[in-house]
Order: sequence, then structure tokens, then C-alpha cells
Amino acid sequence: MNRTMSDSGRSDKKLARETADGIAIQALGFIAGDAELLPRFIDLTGIAAHDIRRAAGEPGFLAGVLQFILAHEPTLMKFSEESGVAPQDVGRALRALPAGDDGYEMSS
Repeated sequence: MNRTMSDSGRSDKKLARETADGIAIQALGFIAGDAELLPRFIDLTGIAAHDIRRAAGEPGFLAGVLQFILAHEPTLMKFSEESGVAPQDVGRALRALPAGDDGYEMSS
């Protein structure tokens, strides 16, 4: 499902919460389906694999998923390519979610 919003010419506008949730859920599926990313995500978050579904309903969890994607540019670019979501829209989605902000460090 392609949820890019950048074509609208409103890249400075905040995404709707429903759209942001959708992008974050796509990102969680992307992480879960990657044999290298999933263990890294679990290690960094401290969440047990069997608790991810429950944790996904907690405030801030989906923002954490997007922070994980955004913190590593190669991961962001791979997610963007596979999902059809523009990289800048991942950041916009983060800002639309509870506990989403720009207070994370980017790495390459």
C-alpha cells in the first residue's frame, strides 16, 4: 500500500493521525519481516518478541518504530523503497504520533 503524501506539495503539513498510524504499522511489518532488523529492534527496545503485538497498542510505541527506521539512513531508504512511502513522509508520520518528535540522532 502506497501512502506517500509528498506528491501533494504539502510536505510541511502534518500527516493525519490515521495515515501516520498506517505508515508506522507498515514499518513494524517491515522490521518484523527482516531477519537482521527484528533482533536489533528487540535488543534496542527491550521488548520480547511475543510482546510486540501487545506493545503496539501502547502510547508512543509506534513513534518508537518510526524512530528506529529514521535513525539509520540505509534502513529508512530500504523501507521507503519497499513500501513506497517517501522518506520525508516517515518523518512527518513520526511527528503526527503520540511521543513523536525530532529528538533522536541520525546515523549512517
